[in-house]
Amino acid sequence: MEEQDYIVFENYLLEALSEAEKNAFEARLNTDTKFKESFNTYKELSSFLKNKFENESASTAFQENLKSISNNYFGNQKTSKKIIKFKPWQYAVAASIALLIGIVMFNNFSTPVYSDYANYESISLTVRGGQDGLLKTAENAFNTKDFAKAEIAFKELLITDENNTELQFYRGVTNIELNNYALADWLLKGLKEGNSVYKNKATWYLALSKLKQKDYDATLEILKTIPKEAEDYEAAQKLINKLD
Repeated sequence: MEEQDYIVFENYLLEALSEAEKNAFEARLNTDTKFKESFNTYKELSSFLKNKFENESASTAFQENLKSISNNYFGNQKTSKKIIKFKPWQYAVAASIALLIGIVMFNNFSTPVYSDYANYESISLTVRGGQDGLLKTAENAFNTKDFAKAEIAFKELLITDENNTELQFYRGVTNIELNNYALADWLLKGLKEGNSVYKNKATWYLALSKLKQKDYDATLEILKTIPKEAEDYEAAQKLINKLD
């Protein structure tokens, strides 16, 4: 949403638009869904802050600090010939918008990092016979982020159960966390090229491994192979948009 749209929102709520401007505004509300959604969000925020600040005594310092922000967004605009004096809650709206714009700009232009996307949950490994104790060690170490200990346990488990794709996957993730990229990528690539239930998840984490290594071309190449039915497809598309 453009900065000038917020200015029009405020002037509309203040009934400071001319008749022609008001008609044009209302016509756009009826035809532009995103514009209407943004206006409704702004109106809710405006109403909330109005109630909050009109029921409290706003300090002079607060008003002065926010006034300097609001002037950047409202004070120099000529959307109406009327002179509008903002109330304290309106300064708060302006400050909130300034903050929102800053956050959006930061998210749009900042380089994505591994930790933004590696949001795995606690694991519960499948029990397999006499390995119960070692499985529990691996599980607890992974869940408490003691990845060095988890790697030792996963390595030992895979000696006797080398085709266990669950253990291969979590060992792969463990080694990303330990920055052992060669081993992590080897494990995850094997799963990516296989047909286990971990195929798509391994592809996603292989891409994240490349992201952590700042190999952005390889990250993009791998992300584009994730199918639509994959759990991480939408996250992959968002990451592609940031990197492409």
